[in-house]
Amino acid sequence: MSHSRKLRVGIIFGGQSAEHEISILSARNILAALDRSRFEPVLIGIDKSGQWLAQDEQRLLAGSRDPRLAQIEAGKPTHLSASLADSPTSRDARIDVAFPVLHGTLGEDGAIQGLFEIAGVPYVGAGVLGSAIGMDKDVMKRLLRDAGIPVTGFQTVRRERFDRHAADVCRELARLGFPLFVKPANAGSSVGVSKVRTLDELEPALHRAFEFDLKVIAEAAVIGREIELAVLGGEPASVSAAGEIVVEHPDGFYSYDAKYIDEDGARLELPAHLSADELARAQVLALEAFDTLECEGLARVDMFLRPDGELLINEINTLPGFTAVSMYPKLWAHAGVTPTELVTRLIELALRRAERRSALKR
Repeated sequence: MSHSRKLRVGIIFGGQSAEHEISILSARNILAALDRSRFEPVLIGIDKSGQWLAQDEQRLLAGSRDPRLAQIEAGKPTHLSASLADSPTSRDARIDVAFPVLHGTLGEDGAIQGLFEIAGVPYVGAGVLGSAIGMDKDVMKRLLRDAGIPVTGFQTVRRERFDRHAADVCRELARLGFPLFVKPANAGSSVGVSKVRTLDELEPALHRAFEFDLKVIAEAAVIGREIELAVLGGEPASVSAAGEIVVEHPDGFYSYDAKYIDEDGARLELPAHLSADELARAQVLALEAFDTLECEGLARVDMFLRPDGELLINEINTLPGFTAVSMYPKLWAHAGVTPTELVTRLIELALRRAERRSALKR
């Protein structure tokens, strides 16, 4: 591919998930970090009804940094076929590579990745399978457990069974011990998550989680430190130092408010104070999880470090946040990788994967 013309990078953000606003903040930072000598941004905002709308660069960069005020501008609808298809009429409008910054449902779960595959557009991040696995906490934990990677104790409940046998379900989940966490299986940014301290609180917490998904998981609470590492794909993939999240929010866990709303909700310790042995084990585990879960491009791996030194994987995020407070870009910045280098590396990885796959026989 010649570099005589700049590559058109479609930054796609917003979306129909509960993480719509966080996605807008992430997109702003990716736009700000884009190397303009090589790339030309094409901004596509997906509003809450699912419309694809052309967005204005200056407006996005000038928008509010408070997620409660972030919103998609009412731009002119952009035709999917013009952005993604390769026809003589749309060649000038077609994007060369997509950078989906869509956290959560329909953006991080393989749905939009499938659309890019069908359209033949290279895209940043995990493929259809890796995205779907990373989004589904139940399947993710089963695969990790099967690979011998330690995970927290958990149980999965489906909506139909809960509707018919709520009391039985609550009794079974109580065996995990209290406190426990109840989460929608497919949501992020701690949306719909409850910390449950007694049997009486369990049923309302399940009702709340089922508002966001038809499958819910209950997890035993882990007493331990919350450690996060960033993985950047490549051959081989590289892993950052660890950061630690110290929660100081009244919710008592790393909730949506603690993450994004309350300035003093959580503190990031960068780097985390770990022994050389703890860090080395965490880095090996992060890379093993990245491979086991079919990830590509980027991921943030979240784990617990228990007082006895045991590490447990909590979850993997295949499209981690890129907001000003997000751990993923901060971990790489700590390692000396600037946001511009990071975004460039991710785009290059997307193009390389597309090239390798186009050589396969169909």
